Amino acid sequence: MTGGTPDTEGAVPTTEQQHEIDHYLQTYREMAGFVPPRIQARFDSLGRTNPELLLAQEKVRNLVTYTDVLDQKTVQLILFAVLTVQLRDAAKIHGHAARRAGASWEELQAAINLAYLFGGVSIANHAPSILEGVAELEAKAIAEEGTVR
Repeated sequence: MTGGTPDTEGAVPTTEQQHEIDHYLQTYREMAGFVPPRIQARFDSLGRTNPELLLAQEKVRNLVTYTDVLDQKTVQLILFAVLTVQLRDAAKIHGHAARRAGASWEELQAAINLAYLFGGVSIANHAPSILEGVAELEAKAIAEEGTVR
């Protein structure tokens, strides 16, 4: 590759693709009150280089995240527990999303307790900072939107 970065070469989304991209970005805003920075970076990069791949990723995400079988509170609690057991920083975003979907602090703690079964003491040690991160995101959402939801 000469003259440019990977983020500046590639396809430009069609009008229809851009409409779909905007729709998927909105799902993040509805879930968390904002588009998480890494998600926005992925959208920006793939939107410029490979909008088809971006749309394929988001179609799959939406197929498994938004179903008639599990409500959003349950989905977000499961994602929170999975990400917590993996000690991923995205756990706080899904904890916040679970709160927006109606989960209590006690339900978040119960999800952490389940994660502890498979992750051990490291999970328990990280739990306070994970919950603190959720509280910070919630405070940010309240300041920006005026409500948790």
